Amino acid sequence: MGGPMKPLAIILGSLFATACSVPPPDSQGWTLLTDGSSLEGWQMAGPGAFVVEDGSLKATGGMGLLWFSEASFKDFELSFEWKVADPANNSGAFVRFPDPGDDPWVAVHEGYEIQICDTALEKHNTGSVYSFQAPTSVPTKPAGEWNTMVIRVVGQDYTVTVNGAEVTRFTGDRSTEGFVGLQNHDDESPVRYRNIRAREIG
Repeated sequence: MGGPMKPLAIILGSLFATACSVPPPDSQGWTLLTDGSSLEGWQMAGPGAFVVEDGSLKATGGMGLLWFSEASFKDFELSFEWKVADPANNSGAFVRFPDPGDDPWVAVHEGYEIQICDTALEKHNTGSVYSFQAPTSVPTKPAGEWNTMVIRVVGQDYTVTVNGAEVTRFTGDRSTEGFVGLQNHDDESPVRYRNIRAREIG
């Protein structure tokens, strides 16, 4: 951290910024932030941790935040795979929050969380923009199977797709640039992530 970040546009022709070595975008413009086998470029804020296990990042303890500290994002898409051990497992992906230091609540209060918890109430269930917008459906696979989520953010417009189905549209009013991260919610929610990718829009 410590000082201004170098524009990734200089390195990869992108709108986000970085200071670590990340692979170049693929033919569709996606940059791999981690395939699940490494935490390079990621930092923890708050209690608990994510551990590398069986080729994925496993959430333990909490409530904390694992965030990709080497890049901030403007208009972009974030794509990742996740699976739960039980439909009640709780986690989520945060977008466009400022540097949290060691305080995971910065992401909660200044960014937006796209929730993962199939059994939660409306606006708190999988695919929702937590506390703001409920999904139209929860098309997740059975516990133990991998799901795919894509979060598209352009200006203040947020679109969430789960397993190929668009489930949420939301218009926000918070920052139009920031970091991305994953939530480790509690000891009873060992949610796993892999193939976390981002690409610019525009």
